[in-house]
Amino acid sequence: MTLKIVIIYILKTLGIILGIVALYVVMALLLPLIEVSAENDGQPKDIPIYIYTNGVHTDVVMPVKNDLQDWSAKVPFSNTKSKRTDYNYIGIGWGDKGFYLDTPTWADLKFSTAFKAAFWLSDSAMHCTYYTAMKEGDDCKKMMVSRDQYKRLVKFVEDKFDRDQNGNFILIPTDAVYDVNDAFYDAKGKYSFLNTCNTWTNDALKAAGQKAALWTASDFGIFRHYK
Repeated sequence: MTLKIVIIYILKTLGIILGIVALYVVMALLLPLIEVSAENDGQPKDIPIYIYTNGVHTDVVMPVKNDLQDWSAKVPFSNTKSKRTDYNYIGIGWGDKGFYLDTPTWADLKFSTAFKAAFWLSDSAMHCTYYTAMKEGDDCKKMMVSRDQYKRLVKFVEDKFDRDQNGNFILIPTDAVYDVNDAFYDAKGKYSFLNTCNTWTNDALKAAGQKAALWTASDFGIFRHYK
């Protein structure tokens, strides 16, 4: 193989890589602008849910307990450092296990973590956080859903948890929690640059019949529809 052919192969490879990056950038900029409208199922909207972002990861926040679901029975309070039992809301998000455990803020991001997360090279996790109260703001938006919409949301969220042989959610033993009110659990699926924590939250909103982006990799792509 001559040097000229090697150079041609290298240039073609670089061209393909740059083309993929360019396509991704276009997708990331344009697809979040396309809104999936909220559905009206004709039922009373009397169950509050929230979307919340810490600037890196997004969560769907739901009541800890109502007559349709008791999250504390599946995500025990005792698995948090505080052990408190008086929380009123639970936030749940899906994402890359390494990203969650090693990157609570963007300042903590390592190249190795980002590379593995982007290219399907690590496992995923569910991050569950209990809250006493929710406060609406730029980082937290409230919406009301019907009972049927809430049941669909619960099923969507539950289906992403990995389970042991007894059907229980699998706690990840770790000290790398964000605070005294959260815990991590094993999850199904692989994180990638096409399927991020924010993509999952966006899909959760679709499952609940709420406004969402057609597709998004970022929290901005979700929250822009709730301004």
